[in-house]
Amino acid sequence: MENEKNALYARTTVEISNNVNADLIKKPRQTELNQKPQWGKLLSLVGYATTFGSAVPVGYCIGVINSPANLIKVWCNETLITRYDAYLSESGIDILWSSIVSIFLVGGAIGSLGGAWAANKFGRKGCFLISGLLFTLGALMFFFCRLATSVEMLLLGRLLVGLASGLTTASLPMYLTEVAPLALRGTFGVFCAVGVTGGVVVGQVFSLSQVFGTGDQWHYALSFYIVLVVICYAPSYIYPESPKYLYIVKKEHEKARRELIRLRGIEAMDAIKNEIEEMEVEANNKVQSSGFCAVLRDPAMLLPLVIVCCFHGGQQLSGINAIFYYSVSIFEKAGLTTPQAEWANLGAGCLNLATSFLGPVLMAKVNRRPLMMFSSAICSGFLFAIAFILYYIETANWFAIACIVCIMGYIFFYQFGLGPIPYFIGAELFEVAPRPVAMSMGSLSSWSCNFIIGMTFPSLQKAWGAFVFIPFSVTCALLFLLTKFYLPETRGRDPSEVAPLVSKGFRSKVR
Repeated sequence: MENEKNALYARTTVEISNNVNADLIKKPRQTELNQKPQWGKLLSLVGYATTFGSAVPVGYCIGVINSPANLIKVWCNETLITRYDAYLSESGIDILWSSIVSIFLVGGAIGSLGGAWAANKFGRKGCFLISGLLFTLGALMFFFCRLATSVEMLLLGRLLVGLASGLTTASLPMYLTEVAPLALRGTFGVFCAVGVTGGVVVGQVFSLSQVFGTGDQWHYALSFYIVLVVICYAPSYIYPESPKYLYIVKKEHEKARRELIRLRGIEAMDAIKNEIEEMEVEANNKVQSSGFCAVLRDPAMLLPLVIVCCFHGGQQLSGINAIFYYSVSIFEKAGLTTPQAEWANLGAGCLNLATSFLGPVLMAKVNRRPLMMFSSAICSGFLFAIAFILYYIETANWFAIACIVCIMGYIFFYQFGLGPIPYFIGAELFEVAPRPVAMSMGSLSSWSCNFIIGMTFPSLQKAWGAFVFIPFSVTCALLFLLTKFYLPETRGRDPSEVAPLVSKGFRSKVR
């Protein structure tokens, strides 16, 4: 049996070598989309393990920090008094807490910037392994900071998990879309978004006072995600490297073929042959920009880079994080008591997670453009309604219920397009060489806008009141227009087919 496999592999290699020059003249059309998607064992393992081991911890570190905030503030104050005889005022404690929260976002921005270099230097799988190491070190800092009575360890832990999170959001969608066959690339591309969303809910649950959100156990809550990391990274030695990275970037053609056979199975030689031929065509195209400066200066990449950055940044500026960061206070303003508002906040997170599970199905069956336009338009309307209702909240008893309905409706339709599509759209717009830079720039835009929202929303809310949601509504409307006029349809298309459609910048005709 083994000899038959080797002979079949050898014949396929010879056929590819003989036919690839002819294929360079006329690029073969993808037929894989019309075939039944192949969920091989290794492909499924990689998809789920990387999501649970890397994307879920990203969301976990976002969601876990809110509930035990007051407990951690008290511990920080006591620790500074004990170790340094330093007495901070209430404003000083608030500044320290803001630093603990925001250093995670700073780490995310730095990790995103380093994602392009790391993805080409160490590979897509290498980035995944580096993220796991950073997550592990961060968990150790969280777990032992109480024992060591060290605020510095807490800050360092937040920085480390921020670096890991930035690297994950920049490289994981790229890794998953490159190991998946064309018919499953949209499905796998959304795994990262689903994992982050799920991680936020898991973090909220484990930080409840009924679980680990107590004065003696909050450090368990911060570090508990390490269980997922250990389980999912244990079999990482069998995970494949991206065949596209090996074939096009590293020029290791034989290794790329072996990885494709492992992913698709020996029985899928025809599909493997098609993939290799397409990689050969892409590898023999004109040399593309791959460095940061080269990509930023290339006029053919201006429009897709703008789309990626606007989608990522607009996702954060669409109001989702403002609602989750401050949803308890919003629900209280809508008339709920504090305990009711906390449970409503958890319910909103659960709704966000439940809706995100629609993502893989939608991405496999529905085109990107209509999904993004539909999601942006509906969310814009809901955000405007939230601003209007909050402003007149005291004029009618039923406005409180209407406000909660609008918030839940916004969260529901957010996951149709605004939530999942920005995570992987860069992998569908850019070919392999410039893709790491595009994904890094998009991730940097996301983390930067997340930081802006976290730092400015409370002040803007005090100054503008309910009208603070109007800019979020406008952002969604602008994303609708950007999608309508400049985003080409990418579902079922190889990036080499999409790139020419946006190569003329804002003069491109994408429809």
